[in-house]
Amino acid sequence: MDIIIVGCGKVGSALAEVLCDEHNVTLIDKNEERINALSNDLDVMGIAGNCLQTDVLEEANISKCNIFIAASNSDEINILSCLIAKKMGARHCISRVRNPEFDKQLVFMRDELGISMMVNPDYNAANEIAKVLRYPEAINIESFAKGRIDLAEIRITPGSILDGVSLMHLSRRLKLDVLICAVQRGDDIIIPDGNFTLLAGDKIHMTGSHSAMVKFFKSISAAYREKRVKSAVLIGGGRVAYHLAQQLIEMGVKVKIIEIDQQRCLELSERLNKVSISCADGTDHDILEEERVYDADAIVTLTGIDEENILLSLLAKKNGVDKVVTKVNRMSLIQLSDTLSLDSIISPKSITVNQILQYVRAKQNTLGNNVTTLYRLVNDRLEALEFIVRDEKDYLDVPLKKLRTRKDVLLASIVRGNELIVPKGDDCIKLNDSVIIVTTHKGFRDLSDIFE
Repeated sequence: MDIIIVGCGKVGSALAEVLCDEHNVTLIDKNEERINALSNDLDVMGIAGNCLQTDVLEEANISKCNIFIAASNSDEINILSCLIAKKMGARHCISRVRNPEFDKQLVFMRDELGISMMVNPDYNAANEIAKVLRYPEAINIESFAKGRIDLAEIRITPGSILDGVSLMHLSRRLKLDVLICAVQRGDDIIIPDGNFTLLAGDKIHMTGSHSAMVKFFKSISAAYREKRVKSAVLIGGGRVAYHLAQQLIEMGVKVKIIEIDQQRCLELSERLNKVSISCADGTDHDILEEERVYDADAIVTLTGIDEENILLSLLAKKNGVDKVVTKVNRMSLIQLSDTLSLDSIISPKSITVNQILQYVRAKQNTLGNNVTTLYRLVNDRLEALEFIVRDEKDYLDVPLKKLRTRKDVLLASIVRGNELIVPKGDDCIKLNDSVIIVTTHKGFRDLSDIFE
């Protein structure tokens, strides 16, 4: 497909890096130096210019554009460029919009102005954090099949009911419809079989329905004591904090926001009347103790500086806070999370990129690619993919025990209508099924790629 990306910041450059392997990508940015650098590093065409000028869009061949992605730093420029691109022949337009004032107009802009997709990184990041706080034992939660299947990551602690148990015995003991599909042990990523034994320190990735996950966490509560989050402190009062506070209040969580900027505190006080707002320096250890921050069930570090968020999270863990969530955007720092024993890392940039990629892949399906969702985990060393079976294949209606999958591939779930199937030997894949697989391989484009 022909894809045009406006804005070569964190999101735009990350999208270009992923998409240029399979698509014709054109980048537009006013910064000529940035355009030249990306054009030299990636297989893309770069145009230095104003995306609101029709001659610049014509140079980018806008009339043949399949997907136009506006990811500049300005909401208004993103929206306007999408309108111009649509008028000039772009088939689908995606706009990044961050200002909460646009929240109530998203449906109007999509339906009446023809913008196919509106992406709010801060709102989406807040959603992910709220999801993690619903499962305090989990490090991260991803979703498949339109939210019907969760992919949870947890760390096994010493003394856990999971420590020293083989997966075969665990399945018999808990009798739950969850599947442990990948294990990170030290630097190794393992796709386990029934004989695999879990150990303390392992990070496990597991799939199941929302209700099955809830039952799983309850079943291991002897080791993971009841940790429902009842109070949370958000350090940093930016847009993510605003959206997150709204969601946590709806969940019945008592919320406090610590923000250093007085004007921002006044704005938050006006918009969030059920939230305690403290105008103070959230990076000052004395203030954190004075505000009794470490008594909270959860702390979420949301300042605009990654390093500050990491240090504050480490301090919170050291002071005994059960659940700590850290906002980090720089990939080099995200990769330090295991070394620093940080729990949950949330990256608005990565969430936005993944959401846009899911839309692109959905449009790709019409061209024969049936990957609808893809998550890259463990610093991109593990992939979880969702396929939709749209065509007749020779592996359909064949019991799984008679099919041979490639090494380090695990078929995690099958969704058939409203039915969720944890695959067993006698189960079959059928036409129109959604199939989730977890693998250490990269580059699968069709479900048939997983079979030998």
